Amino acid sequence: MRAALRLLLFLFCLVGGTAGFAAPAFALEPVGIARDDVAIDLKPAVEIHRGGGSSFQVSTVPGADGIVRRMEIEANSPNSSGDWAVFAIANNTDVQIDRLVVAPNFRLAGSGILWPDLGSQRIASITPSEGFALERQPSSEADVFLVTLNPGSVVTFVAEMASHDLPEIRLWEPNAYKDTVNAYTLYRGIVLGIAGLLAVFLTILFVVKGSAMFPATAALAWAVLAYICIDFDFWQKLIPIMPGEERIWRAGTEVALAFTLVVFLAAYLHLNRWHGVFSAFTLLWLAGLGALGVAATVDPPVAAGIARMSLGATGVVGLCLIVYLAAVGFDRAVMLIPTWLLILVWTFGAWMTVTGRLDNDVIQPALGGGLVLIVLLIGFTVMQHAFAGSGFSGAAITDVERRALALAGTGDAIFDWDVTRDRIFAGTQGEGSSTLPFADMTGPARDWLPILHADDRDRFKLTLDTILEHRRGRIAQNFRVKGREGHYHWMQLRARPVLGSDGEVVRCVGTIKDVTDEKKAEERLLHDALHDQLTGLPNRELFIDRLEAIGTFASGRQDVRPSLFVIDIDRFRQVNDDFGIATGDTILLTLGRRLRRVLKPQDSLARLAGDQFGLILLSETEAGTVVAFAEKLLQAMKAPIGLSEREIILTGSIGIAGWAEGATPEEALKEAELAMYEAKRLGGDRIEPFRPALRTGGSSRLELESDLRRAFSRNELTLAFQPIVHLADGRVAGFEALLRWDHPKRGAISPAEFVPVAESSGLIVELGQFALNEAALRLSDWHRLTRNEKLTVSVNVSSRQLIRQDLVNDVRTALERYALPPHCLKLEITESLVMDNPERSAQLLARLREMGVGLSLDDFGTGYSSLAYLTRFPFDTLKVDQAFLRGEAQPQRTIILQSIVQMARELHLSVIAEGVESPADVARLVELGCEYGQSYMFSPPLTVEEVRRKLTERPARRRTA
Repeated sequence: MRAALRLLLFLFCLVGGTAGFAAPAFALEPVGIARDDVAIDLKPAVEIHRGGGSSFQVSTVPGADGIVRRMEIEANSPNSSGDWAVFAIANNTDVQIDRLVVAPNFRLAGSGILWPDLGSQRIASITPSEGFALERQPSSEADVFLVTLNPGSVVTFVAEMASHDLPEIRLWEPNAYKDTVNAYTLYRGIVLGIAGLLAVFLTILFVVKGSAMFPATAALAWAVLAYICIDFDFWQKLIPIMPGEERIWRAGTEVALAFTLVVFLAAYLHLNRWHGVFSAFTLLWLAGLGALGVAATVDPPVAAGIARMSLGATGVVGLCLIVYLAAVGFDRAVMLIPTWLLILVWTFGAWMTVTGRLDNDVIQPALGGGLVLIVLLIGFTVMQHAFAGSGFSGAAITDVERRALALAGTGDAIFDWDVTRDRIFAGTQGEGSSTLPFADMTGPARDWLPILHADDRDRFKLTLDTILEHRRGRIAQNFRVKGREGHYHWMQLRARPVLGSDGEVVRCVGTIKDVTDEKKAEERLLHDALHDQLTGLPNRELFIDRLEAIGTFASGRQDVRPSLFVIDIDRFRQVNDDFGIATGDTILLTLGRRLRRVLKPQDSLARLAGDQFGLILLSETEAGTVVAFAEKLLQAMKAPIGLSEREIILTGSIGIAGWAEGATPEEALKEAELAMYEAKRLGGDRIEPFRPALRTGGSSRLELESDLRRAFSRNELTLAFQPIVHLADGRVAGFEALLRWDHPKRGAISPAEFVPVAESSGLIVELGQFALNEAALRLSDWHRLTRNEKLTVSVNVSSRQLIRQDLVNDVRTALERYALPPHCLKLEITESLVMDNPERSAQLLARLREMGVGLSLDDFGTGYSSLAYLTRFPFDTLKVDQAFLRGEAQPQRTIILQSIVQMARELHLSVIAEGVESPADVARLVELGCEYGQSYMFSPPLTVEEVRRKLTERPARRRTA
């Protein structure tokens, strides 16, 4: 009977139901509760009926008696949404149970990103199927209704919805709900207290400090506090909020959070200092967020959605900026990395929460606490800037004070950076170079970037940022600035920071000057140390360095097989003797250019010694092509060289050595040299590859080097002394010391043979020291013998000695050891030797001249013969080459000789003529005003005993022609 009744009622509902009946009555299932249940999620059991109107009808769930009843509910709200929620609860116990139906007004989890649900009242009223409407309990955070269920009862409830959505609805045991609310109240109170203290403290810090970073941090702290007050339902306790206004406040705080985070990032990283594009983009971003704050009053969901997307974008963009600035050494960016990583973690957690991927009761208050933790870390980061250093007053200074501060540096122009206004003053009144762009250098610091060289911009920015971070130290930096004429000038900046009363840098004051000439001199010194001055090719040291680098590269590559060439010009010394050193230099320059034109870009050419070139061949690897390349070099050298209506044809000897794995650059070069010497031994004008037999059969040069090393200990080296005489009366004025080597097996070895070996092996320095000490010893004896301290001795100086700092110490030691007057010791230096490194030579010769040592310029007239260099170097004697006395067929040589002597007299220089052959030459030189002469006509080089006899014998009167 009961089943038939149910069927009839169901058919009636289908046929005669009103429009308010929106779903089958039996779709609902009652939610059973027990005495021990604390909280039950009703959301799965709730049935939503939309568009039900102000009057709603529904069938109830069958009660305990199994009867389905009809309910009709009238809306209590005048502005009813027309949406209704239906659910049923069954008391399965034998006692009466009280429960609370709770629907939170706002829930962050699942609220969404675009057009988020910002919360509102969810349920206007709840009507049960039996009894009176449920009583609403006081609560500002949720809609709470008290339900009393009789034992064994099944009750259907119809809730009038006040909003379109019902994100959450739960059935709570009253005491448990009260305990949960109280627990969260304690947590919220702690978080709110910390957030409030942080906001107040950072505001006080902003009042104490003047940097833009501190107000930005304080603003972020207040924005976080406002967000937490709204989220924790604390704002309503301070300011009464009308129903519906909570959405505006919530959207406003989210926009404020996004706005202040961008402001803090820009202020902390000083994006406005160097990056004009970043500054403009930041201003546009902030302007958009500011407009969004106004839009929040009109359409809160849209404003909140854009603010949430801005927070995510700020996290990603901020991470990219921090990583970039940290990579270039910006300290602030490095310090912000931990905090920003926490911001990214918080942003990721918030994204998972609002999208519904993370949904529990703890996540929403945890995110609020995370915001406070972020502000706390930011506070710690900025506090170190607040409590570091102390300094001067930050008041404006006058032009007079600015100039007084600039006197602490050196230079032509004043550099004054007003940090607080970010304005640089550069320049002076009527001083400095007119080509420098001082007008463009006055303004914000970022305006310097376009005129700075691209390689110096990051270093310049990092220097200024470091000074601001550390608040101490000095700026000492060189950088390049583009002048008005379009060329770059080297500028030297010397400045120091000036701290304000708060310990922050308020100014940076110093001087800036043009050091282009000094930089060019340094670059020239560096170039000269590694390159040959005549040909511009790399010298021996640079060649060996390149050889070592190529060898290291070749050891890891099977396809790279370098070949090493040593090229020597046959009979080149004869060319120097016949045509002079100037002609020889011209030929060397011509041959160097020819050899360079044959090479490919990957090959390397260098000048190893006087007439020797080295070549590293990488462009050819096969044996046949390497030999063909060597033949091409020989043909290039054989091409006639036109000179003064004559043609000079020279040949070359080439030695080739392959690169052996494990060999040192010196060993490889030695093998190529042995092959070259074998080619010269066989007559020259040929190519010889290295063979192991050359180490024994062709090792005469190596044997000579070994014998020369032993010659010092065996006392085989001596000095011969050729007199330098007064041309007027034939008296001996001094001597030139000449090295001699008496080999026990080979006899006397010419200096032309062993000096090049000494230069290539490094023994030339030891030879020079021997000659200097031996000459000083003999001169000391002659002074005691003759009681004539005007007697001098001249010692030749090699290139190795000239570039060593120890030469000055060696000379000083010799003078002190033998108690010699400085003026009686003369150092002879050739023109070409001085010009190998003019800057270095000028410094060294000036120091020697300050000691009082005589300096003689040998072979004058055969090298560069530059009057500018003659006045630059402190020489006191000129030795005129013998070529000017053998020029009867060329009358112009006599004119040149007369000009040289006349010029020397005007410059107060003594003149020594070499190669005097006859009394006629003597008479002509005396007539020209030449004081001294040196040649075999007066005397060949003498031994020490012969010098003693010559000095003690009575000089004969010289006859004149």
